[in-house]
Formats: sequence, C-alpha cells, structure tokens
Amino acid sequence: MTAGRGVSHDEMFPLLDKPNHTKFFQIWLNLPSAKKMAKPAFAMFWANDVPIWKADDGLAKVTVWAGHYFGVEKDAQNKPPPDSWASDIENDVGVLHIEVQPGGKMVLPKAKNEKSNRSMYLIEGADGQVKVDGKIVSEKVCLTLDATKDVSIELPDTAKEATEFLVLQGKPIDEPVAQHGPFVMNTQNEIRDAFIAYQRTQF
Repeated sequence: MTAGRGVSHDEMFPLLDKPNHTKFFQIWLNLPSAKKMAKPAFAMFWANDVPIWKADDGLAKVTVWAGHYFGVEKDAQNKPPPDSWASDIENDVGVLHIEVQPGGKMVLPKAKNEKSNRSMYLIEGADGQVKVDGKIVSEKVCLTLDATKDVSIELPDTAKEATEFLVLQGKPIDEPVAQHGPFVMNTQNEIRDAFIAYQRTQF
C-alpha cells in the first residue's frame, strides 16, 4: 500500500480458538519528497503468485516478495503501486524471506545496485549453528551486510530446526526524514500540515 497524500486503513485479523502460527511483518517503505502527495494505491500479492526459489536439494528456499533476485525477472515479479520507491527497478528494493533446513546451504547474491543498503534479520532458528559467511550467528539479531558482496548461508545437519531470515534492501532515498506517529515527511512543518489535514478531512 502506498499512503501518499493520505489514506485510512484498518488491520483486521480473525479471532481464532486455536493457536495461530502465522507470522506478520509490517514493513514501512519511505517515499521521496516528489511522491509524498501521490494518489494512494494498493497492490495485493496473493501467495500463489509470489515467486519462490528452491535449491536443487530442497534444503533452502527464498520467497521473493519484492526484488529481482533468484531468477525473478522484471516481468515475472508482482508489481508494487506505481509511485512506490520499489516500483523503479533501479532502486533495487528487495524483500526476501530465506529458509534453510538442517544440512542446507545457499548464497545470497550481491545487490544489483552498488549503492544499496542491505540488512538481514535472523527471525527463527537461533540455536547457535547457522553460519553467515562462515561466522556463527547464535541469537536473533539484525545483520548489516556489505551489499556489494555475495553472502553464504549454511546450516549444519546437526541443527535441530530450520533457520529463517528476513532480508530488506534498497538504494537510499537520501533525503531528510521527519516522523511522528504514522506520518513520515521531510520536515517538521510538513508533519504539522499532515496532522491538520487529517484532523480536517480524516483522509
């Protein structure tokens, strides 16, 4: 969803009478100043349409929610809203979910844009065995990676469970950021204007 000049939305989850093992990631992607007042837009990525790469041995897979990696070409990827920073392939936005089973290994390729920032979050399977570029990662942390280099991920077959990572990357917008509540602008004056607009119109 691109909020642009303003949109109100509700996050509704069903009431369940049994354990819910669904994981949710709420990822906010900024807009450059030229797009702050864009028309709000929404794009739905249905699970069956999201590209998934699998290793030949089946012990590693990558769900490519956004980005052009692991064989996902421009025309094969789900398209974000038109004014999103992710809509321009040159911005190299990537949102990847990596899952490695015991005995599995894979390589996260270097970014397509040398200016990209890349972070990788260990979200499951922190039992002290997974190796990232040969170094053991033993706790749930955010790793800041050198996006200009390939990164190897390996999980020994002695591990008790799979390991999962969330990778977020993209070229920086390189503009000032002012944030308050749900509003993200470039200056504090723009934040005040956003509050006034919301109080007046409720978007």
